[in-house]
This record gives sequence, C-alpha cells and structure tokens, in this order.
Amino acid sequence: MKRACIVSVGNEILSGQTVDTNAAYLSAELLTIGVPVASSYAIRDEIDAIVRGLSLASADADVVLVTGGLGPTDDDLTRQAMAKFLGVELELHNELLEKIQKFFAARGRQMAETNKIQAYIPAGAKALANIGTAPGIMAESEGKLFFALPGVPMEMKRMFEESVLPELERFAGGQAVVVKKLKCFGAGESTIAELLGSMMQRGRNPLINCTVSSGIITLHIIATSEDNEKAKQMAEKDEKLLQNMLGELIYGVSEKSLAEVVGEKLTRQGKTIAVAESCTGGLLAKLLTDIPGSSKYFTFGWITYSNQAKISELGVPADLIQEYGAVSEQVAESMARAARKKAGTDYAVGITGIAGPAGGSEQKPVGLVYIGVDSENGCDTKRCLFSGNRRFIRLRAAQTVLNILRLKLNI
Repeated sequence: MKRACIVSVGNEILSGQTVDTNAAYLSAELLTIGVPVASSYAIRDEIDAIVRGLSLASADADVVLVTGGLGPTDDDLTRQAMAKFLGVELELHNELLEKIQKFFAARGRQMAETNKIQAYIPAGAKALANIGTAPGIMAESEGKLFFALPGVPMEMKRMFEESVLPELERFAGGQAVVVKKLKCFGAGESTIAELLGSMMQRGRNPLINCTVSSGIITLHIIATSEDNEKAKQMAEKDEKLLQNMLGELIYGVSEKSLAEVVGEKLTRQGKTIAVAESCTGGLLAKLLTDIPGSSKYFTFGWITYSNQAKISELGVPADLIQEYGAVSEQVAESMARAARKKAGTDYAVGITGIAGPAGGSEQKPVGLVYIGVDSENGCDTKRCLFSGNRRFIRLRAAQTVLNILRLKLNI
C-alpha cells in the first residue's frame, strides 16, 4: 500500500496564528484514492529544519506533500530546502519568470525583484501551474514522489486537483481504499469501543478508527483491497455490522450533522418546532437554522436569559422560579410548554442551566442543564451534568436536545 506524509511549513502554524486546514484537506483527499496518510509534520521556516522534515517524511511514506513556503519573501524557503534535500541546485526557468511578470502586468503592477525567486525550480524537477504567482514543484527521488504546494488554501486545492491528483492516481497503481463514516451520539468513546470489541483491533481489514469532536463520535470504516468493488463490499458489510451493534447510537453517515438529521426528519414528517433558550443563548436555534430549508420546520425562538424574560416573554410563573430556581426541571418544562403554546408547533424545547465558569453551587454545579421537550404526547424533561468550559457545556446542551428530538422522531 502506498502511503503519504504531509509536511506543513510555516512559523504561523507552529505559533497557532494559522490553523492548518491544508493538512486535513489533503488527508481526506488522499484517502479517497487509496493513499492513506502515515504521518504529518509541522516545520518552522528554516532551510535545515525543512530538510530534516523531508527526510523524516520520506522515511515514513512513498509520497511527500509539502505546503507553504513558496512565496517571494525571505522566510519562504521550501524551494531552497527541497533543492538541498534532493542534492541539486535551483535553476531559473525563464518561461516561469515571464509568466509571473505577465501576472503582475495584467493587474497594472510592476513585479517586485523578490518575486523572481518563484521562477527557480530544483534541477530535474517539474513546475506545477498555479493560479497565483508561485508555481508548485514535483520531483522524484529513489522511487518516491515529492510535491511542494502553496500554503494559500485556494491555490493549494486547485493545484492538488489539477496537477497532483492525476499523478498520484497513476502512482497508486490501482490500490483501492473505500471509507465509510458513521456518526454517533449518546455514549462515550470507551463505551462504544467496549461495544465493538475486537472490531477495533489494529491490523484488521477493514480498519475501524474512532475520532471524537465536541461529543460527536465518528467511526471510520477503512477497507483496503486491490479491487475497488471488493473494498466496497468489505466496507458495506462492516457498516451493517456496526449499525446492528450500536443501533440508535448511530445518528447518521458521512458528514451529516445532528441538526441536518433532525431537520430531515421534521421535514419528512411535516412537523414544526420552536425553542426557548436560556444558558445556550440561541445556539440551538442557530444549529437548527444553519440548515438550508429550515424555514419549513423552525418557526419561533426565544432567548429568555433573565428570570424576568422567562416571566414576561413566556409566562413562566414567578412563584415557580422562586420555589425551584431558574435552573430546574420545573422551569425547563414550563418554558417548553409555553413556547409550544405560543408558537403553535408540534414540538418545543426549553433549556435552562449553568454554563459557567461562575454561578454554580454545591446543589447546582456548573454544567447542570435541564432540558424540556414538549409535544402532543406531553413534556419530557432531562437532567444533564456536563463537564468542560462554557463553550463546550453550551454546545453539548444544544447537541443533546437535537439527539432527544432525533430519537423522538424515529418513527
């Protein structure tokens, strides 16, 4: 199996000033053509550091993709490092220089002398066309392919699709990898791993990988074969097995979000929803309305952050808040019932809680959230205790509501 390594060059990545979205994009694209990523490195803007990175990458993989460091400034050193790694000199390509000059002339600008460096390519390497001024580089050494791509995501993606992908498809030699994704919510990573048992053993084919992000667990089924149809059959067989084992813990496939799944169910069943939020501050409404076509099912939303807002806007009884507190099962239920009555919807949600970092007590700690979901079948309330920071608590509360709705709509 051919494997790849990604080398991301730039001090801005190491300092956290720039999020390396290029590596994530390349990893996903490479897997679709049967070239999984074996490793990834982030390297500072120094020639010797980049050379060491290339050495490590070439030891790990058959294909090395470098992003960043192809610009015209003093800290753009990828082409120089690649030449040093390959043991060759940089050569001026006059046709590239002319193209760069025309790029600036077409925009009514004079090319700076520093841009001339972008017309230099390691001897024996091939220049890759770019929509910007920095051409990419393709080289082969000891049976391995090396690519240098721009750091600008738009330029990198286009160069990869137009120039790199065809080369890699030929290089992969028919190796087939089929990936299926199952999205889960409602149980922790360790619980799911226990349920799956030996299916998550390393070295298994298909390989089952598990990733977690903000409470969402994604199971990657990676089937490898010399034949694409066989790999597809292997992945589909495991997908059915996992669905049988995990049942309603699986909420969707591929890149679907909980909000998308809920939206599809509401639309298909012709149901509507309204929300009354306190601690989530409108986050649930945002998630629901992020989905195109959400006007078919989302009708009203209230952010009743204060006690007075709960009383005046929703009609939550003041004595109810006085007796049980704003963060209580009783108030969450009252918010949900009032929202459904005012909006005239099939479903309504009430959320109240303590997102922190302050405001908690021994009886009602930070992370305590009550959720009420009202429908024609009555109001169900749920007590939740989430850990983490303010952002995570709010997000988990909104996601939990979506999951409750999903399960209610599973008819």
